[in-house]
Amino acid sequence: MNTSDLLEQLLRAGQGGNASSGGLGGVLGGLLKGSRTGNTSAGGGLGGLLGGLGGLLGTTPGTRPAQGRAGGMNYAALASLGMAAFQAYQAWQRQQADAPQQALQTVDQLDGPAAEAHSHAVLRALIAAAKADGRIDESEHQLISTELGRHTDDPQLQQWLDAEVAKPLDAADFAEFASDPAVAAEVYLASVMMVDDQQDAERDYLDDLAGQLQIDAQLQLHLEQKAKP
Repeated sequence: MNTSDLLEQLLRAGQGGNASSGGLGGVLGGLLKGSRTGNTSAGGGLGGLLGGLGGLLGTTPGTRPAQGRAGGMNYAALASLGMAAFQAYQAWQRQQADAPQQALQTVDQLDGPAAEAHSHAVLRALIAAAKADGRIDESEHQLISTELGRHTDDPQLQQWLDAEVAKPLDAADFAEFASDPAVAAEVYLASVMMVDDQQDAERDYLDDLAGQLQIDAQLQLHLEQKAKP
């Protein structure tokens, strides 16, 4: 399974309204958040992310031309995430006379290595944001790695996932994406949908992440508003 397929599966898993009912979203939602909150479909965590994307899937395409990939999986959830980032960026552009007037090429509009690299960034962001409250211990790391292994038979991808789950949280890991506004916007949007930003540690992480991604304060606000319909 490639990274884009895995990310699509993750984003779709809870669209039935209960992220804890199964699928990769249920796995991450339960292990990263649900074990503490008792309800992955409420508040932050994967449940909140999936619920938000479920709502975004019902939005209209807006002004961006529809563009899909040839063959393979139907990337509806990735398209929804990309559209939400695009709409937030477009709203910010309209308010900023000196903002760069460029179209975002979001993950759903890419193919091949470019799509894989973009999907890696977003999936990394989801895993990192899930750790933002600082309360994942070694046993939880092992549980997450074991369960993720059930959703891919690609040893290279599994090794990469294990490393992402185990590594210390550091928003500076995402500074490399500051030069690509599409990746930056989607990384930040996915992160906001993942966390409960009412908690100090998670709010601090989001602000640090926005700084590392060089996201303008007003764009940050637009992305946060888009993340919580």
